[in-house]
Amino acid sequence: MEKSEARATLERRRTEVAAMFDQVASRYDVMNDLLSLGQDRHWRAETVAAIDPRRSQRILDLAAGTGTSSVPFADKGAVVVPTDLSLGMLTVGKSKHPELPFVNADALALPFADHAFDAVTISFGLRNVEDTPAALAELRRVTRPGGRIVICEFSTPTWTPFRSVYHRYLVTALPKVAALGSSNPAAYDYLGESIRDWPDQRSLADLMSAAGWKGVGWKNLSGGIVALHRAHA
Repeated sequence: MEKSEARATLERRRTEVAAMFDQVASRYDVMNDLLSLGQDRHWRAETVAAIDPRRSQRILDLAAGTGTSSVPFADKGAVVVPTDLSLGMLTVGKSKHPELPFVNADALALPFADHAFDAVTISFGLRNVEDTPAALAELRRVTRPGGRIVICEFSTPTWTPFRSVYHRYLVTALPKVAALGSSNPAAYDYLGESIRDWPDQRSLADLMSAAGWKGVGWKNLSGGIVALHRAHA
């Protein structure tokens, strides 16, 4: 009975998160630019550089949303597979980038064979998955031996005084700014909460190692607001 209840709770949570992103899909990229003051472009460029995509390389871009993060990989000649749980995001993405092979899938049960990809990446999506260790293990499963993972995710600012200011921004300013431009401001209340509750740099690195990733390291971006974690299978 307990397992059944846990499974039902997991499914309900998954449905709620997908529905939330469905509702913000049409303005998602615009809001990212607005709320990050344009820094999201720099963070995504750092992610692409860390992956170092090559022609014919197979790359899984998980939580790809509208495909903004996938386009740079395709432009380098890689075979990128943008994958997301939200059908709303994928619909918007397909209208913008019809050439990309969008896939609707759950991070905890990817519809890909073992060792199918040379590299896997997820940007600002891992904290939305209900079971982080299971998602990291699933990403490990679909990565070839020696292949790499790059995770770009919000993290913990390294300078303590700034950390306090940043947390106040998440609680007060971010929801107010979101209310001006988003069709679903409540989604950005969730955004602030999920960032505050997310593991710090070292804790995420430990979770990656426990999932079987090797040589785990990270690079702080924007003073630790975002961290780029890297490892290999």
